[in-house]
Amino acid sequence: MRIFVLGNGNRAGVEEEATRLRPLLETHCQIVVFDLRQEKDLSGLSADLALVLGGDGAILRAARQMGYHQVPVLGVNLGKLGFLADLSPGDLRTCIPQVATGTFRVTHHLMFECQAESPQGRQTYLGLNEVLVRAGPPFCLIDLDLFVDGEKASEFSGDGLLISTPVGSTAHSLSAGGPILGQELDAFVLTPICPHDLTSRPVVESAQKTYTMVIRRCAAGAVLIIDGQEIGALTAEQQIIVRKAPVAFGLVKVPGHTYYGTLRDKLRWGAGPNYRAEP
Repeated sequence: MRIFVLGNGNRAGVEEEATRLRPLLETHCQIVVFDLRQEKDLSGLSADLALVLGGDGAILRAARQMGYHQVPVLGVNLGKLGFLADLSPGDLRTCIPQVATGTFRVTHHLMFECQAESPQGRQTYLGLNEVLVRAGPPFCLIDLDLFVDGEKASEFSGDGLLISTPVGSTAHSLSAGGPILGQELDAFVLTPICPHDLTSRPVVESAQKTYTMVIRRCAAGAVLIIDGQEIGALTAEQQIIVRKAPVAFGLVKVPGHTYYGTLRDKLRWGAGPNYRAEP
């Protein structure tokens, strides 16, 4: 099996763990690229799997690094939560012989394209989690109009607006009160951030539609953020367009690790109340 070894080498312990794992990986796999700084251009290379060491942020960066040439990702958690990167180094040592022979399944997940339009031109970004338009210093309200397939759907004032994929629904959107979406759904969730009204609520809509945010008014510090990475400043009359990407993100699932198991273990979803013992 041909693999990329990617990761967040800036996180404490990642390079050390990669060094410990490398002999085992070379026993079972052919390492095409070993890049813990995520600096190499992968567009002209091919692999069967990308092993990503770090946390969920490292997986998001790896997805962007692979761009429009995605290969399935197996994440090893060396961070805190590890929702996408749900294997420990010990788990990897146990399962790598089976993974190397193809004993795993791959789930496919929605990615998005975000186009930032302005009088100066258009820039396109590929992402996996979410697009966030948000107010910044001096933290005035940001006013925007939301269009869905060209139809005006909402006028919004508040701290910002998130457009999240199902994978991103358990990230920033969840913290802002959005719903959890099944990871393989073909849908976006639109989540207002601190709306200045009593009626704006999260909405789940089809990923087959195009979503356009038109900035009506914002302070100088308003920004566009994609997958937690600040892209640039926003200005009045600017348009941000979000649509389904032509590629999908592949996530490797090994036996014994499931989505609902991760929800229970990592986010305590569905956990019963902790009743006090009878006296």
